[in-house]
Amino acid sequence: MTRAYDELYIDNAQNVLAQMMHYAVYDLDMDYDPFARLFVQSGVAAQFEQGNPRFVAGMSGPELACEVIFNVTGHVPDTETSVYYNRSDAYWTGFTLALYQWKSCCSFRTLFAEVPCSALAAMYQKYHEMDSEHAAAEIDRLRRLSAYNRQISLKVLREKAKMTQKELAISSEVPLRTIQQYEQRQKDIRKASYDTVRRLANALHCRPEDCVGL
Repeated sequence: MTRAYDELYIDNAQNVLAQMMHYAVYDLDMDYDPFARLFVQSGVAAQFEQGNPRFVAGMSGPELACEVIFNVTGHVPDTETSVYYNRSDAYWTGFTLALYQWKSCCSFRTLFAEVPCSALAAMYQKYHEMDSEHAAAEIDRLRRLSAYNRQISLKVLREKAKMTQKELAISSEVPLRTIQQYEQRQKDIRKASYDTVRRLANALHCRPEDCVGL
């Protein structure tokens, strides 16, 4: 697995993301998930995970949060930075998030789709005094659970429509084996082409996002 930047920078990356999250939650009074969506939407998350030194090592956490908000809204917050109080839950969330993303090479977009930022923050009470590997193992577990729930959604929709796999294959013109692989979690339906998902949704009389569990 090739990581985006050298381990030499991980401590700084963790502190920057920790300060960013603390500033967003405690100084700007934002909820975790809305800010996480802005982080991804702004393009800053992609630059950070790619190891762009301007974002990983060239900015403070509050500056990074302001960059996120400016890129989306055109507005720069002028709220002053508060004291970090020896790792708040928000600080711990950003700190853990940076390390997990670096180790797993999972994009922030994918990670937040599988485990909402608020769910990561909820882990603070139990895991903040443990070794980081314990938190990483729990994030892995939540990601597997999320993947399982998404994969079974197609089967649930098909059964609700009172269709067999073969009937769905005929109606949607999606190969029977492909449908079986989606339902048995041998393939990830989120990686299917939009046309495939659209045809399944039309056959099941639902929205395309319902088929991928969104």
